[in-house]
Amino acid sequence: MSDARTRSRNAPAGPSPFAVAAASLPHEKFSDPQVTAKGEPRASVPLKHLDTLWLNTGTLCNLACASCYIESSPTNDALVYLSAADAVRFLGEAAVMGTREIGFTGGEPFMNPGMLETLGETLERGFEALVLTNAMKPMRRHEAALLALREKHGDRLTLRVSLDHYSKAVHEAERGPRSWDAAMDGLRWLSRNGFSIAVAGRLLPGEDDPTARHHYAALFHQEGIAIDMDDVSQLVLFPEMDAGKDIAEITTACWGILGKSPTDVMCSSSRMVVHRKGESAPRVVACTLIPYDPGFDLGETLAEADCDVALNHPHCARFCVLGGASCST
Repeated sequence: MSDARTRSRNAPAGPSPFAVAAASLPHEKFSDPQVTAKGEPRASVPLKHLDTLWLNTGTLCNLACASCYIESSPTNDALVYLSAADAVRFLGEAAVMGTREIGFTGGEPFMNPGMLETLGETLERGFEALVLTNAMKPMRRHEAALLALREKHGDRLTLRVSLDHYSKAVHEAERGPRSWDAAMDGLRWLSRNGFSIAVAGRLLPGEDDPTARHHYAALFHQEGIAIDMDDVSQLVLFPEMDAGKDIAEITTACWGILGKSPTDVMCSSSRMVVHRKGESAPRVVACTLIPYDPGFDLGETLAEADCDVALNHPHCARFCVLGGASCST
């Protein structure tokens, strides 16, 4: 358990129910951006088009989940709040590059004091906006402002709520006590008020996608929540990640073997802005999942970040290539 979790009153007491069952990652893997541990050429991904720009609003969160990839918590400010002024600078760059969507992630975005200003500016500039939230108290403090944004911008604003499982017991084993009822209440409020909404969930070890979708569908029908289970952008079920567990490295030959293309991978169409504690200015990183690794730091501007990304991290394999997942819509 991380220090961030032990300092949070509402942290879950035990291990994550979603823990990856695999051997430890050998140290020689993912150590060279050019070649794999077997000496084979490592796959890389060019930026085809910047369709989605993610803004990490900061790692502070009202929750301290059992297995948060970024270790967000009420005390972890490793990524400080991204200011509205800094965010707007990147919005200007993104507009020039023809970006469609601005994604907001954290931490909990609504804990950032400049969140509503940045979100409003994003929508005023014609972007679509996707906000990842736990739909709890930080979001609910801004009900009036959110209703005004929905009234003005309609479905260009989507809020994706993290509901880790369709059962309260599993959700709270991951997110902590008293997290389920508040999240469900927030989700019902969003649905009742006509917001464009989505849900992000997870699969337990051995649980298959159709079974999970069936149970989520029953829950949302019972609660009167307007989500189409057949639309994979409305119910996103993510594969699990654990950078310390063994996984195959992705070589250039894997594209043909797997029947996939570099353009299928998230970093072919997205980048993320982060502001690390102690650094004077925000930076652009290749991936929403890897904010700290210097090998994925691409510079201070989106123009600098228009480059190939070597798939030199376990998340590249488990989440993106083999898992087929993407954080974007």
